[in-house]
Amino acid sequence: MTSLQERLTDGLYGLGWSTVKTLPEPVATRLGRTIADLAWKQRGKGVRRLESNYARVVPDATPERLAELTRAGMRSYLRYWMESFRLPVWSPERIRRGFDPKDLHFLTDGLAAGKGVVLALPHLANWDLAGAWVTTELRMPFTTVAERLKPETLYDRFVAYREGLGMEVLPHSGGSAFGTLARRLRDGGLVCLVADRDLSASGVEVTFFGERARMPAGPALLAQQTGALLLPVTLWYDGSPVMQGRVHPPIEVPQSGGRAEKTSVMTQALADAFATGIAEHPEDWHMLQRLWLADLDPSRDPRKGTP
Repeated sequence: MTSLQERLTDGLYGLGWSTVKTLPEPVATRLGRTIADLAWKQRGKGVRRLESNYARVVPDATPERLAELTRAGMRSYLRYWMESFRLPVWSPERIRRGFDPKDLHFLTDGLAAGKGVVLALPHLANWDLAGAWVTTELRMPFTTVAERLKPETLYDRFVAYREGLGMEVLPHSGGSAFGTLARRLRDGGLVCLVADRDLSASGVEVTFFGERARMPAGPALLAQQTGALLLPVTLWYDGSPVMQGRVHPPIEVPQSGGRAEKTSVMTQALADAFATGIAEHPEDWHMLQRLWLADLDPSRDPRKGTP
């Protein structure tokens, strides 16, 4: 990205945070839907990738169904952004009534036991709202990791935004994040990680909707090394102003095998939990990037009969 593009990107995000949060909520909702529909009609790179990803999730969908699903997906994605721009000015009461998680006892029981908890989420609905709800309703601070963005001022905006919602934010790069996360967990704390995409060489290969993908090893490794609970979480919208969610049962550390084998088994279990939530609400999965290895390396595409 050139410096001009970086400045433009930073400026657009700054405009969103400064302007959208001042709009009445119904106006912001309509604006998000209008932008989503315009982007869907233009069929840019991100929209085409989203449609391609949905084709993996709903393999029997007709072209018409895929098109409508992608339109709904873009509306969901823009709802995420409109809510995120407005979250800093939401009252504590608005945050509390904006999210209705199911099976919360898995989280609260784990925290009460003092073991530490890792919540792992895919890019479903609004994970920032879920985090704000945790810090507001449960009054539980937590630590998360943010990918370094360009320009640096844009990364700083995101860090300030999430810290303003009560989160401790660590940079993904630099090598010290894992150690800090482990210390928080050993102290009985909470760690939340978005964990459905990892393009690095350290990612763990999993089967995801019948094809190979790579997901981060961090959640499974943290659970193994600290004894913390590993809980998948899935989120979705149901057409109302209230986001829905579910905390899934803990992913257990296997009793046998080496660290790599245990990590592989646990990460696959995490991918399976994510797939359950995504299959139920595909339009709320905001994956506008390449994910499957066949898309990253076409020579590995099983549909073409290659090894």
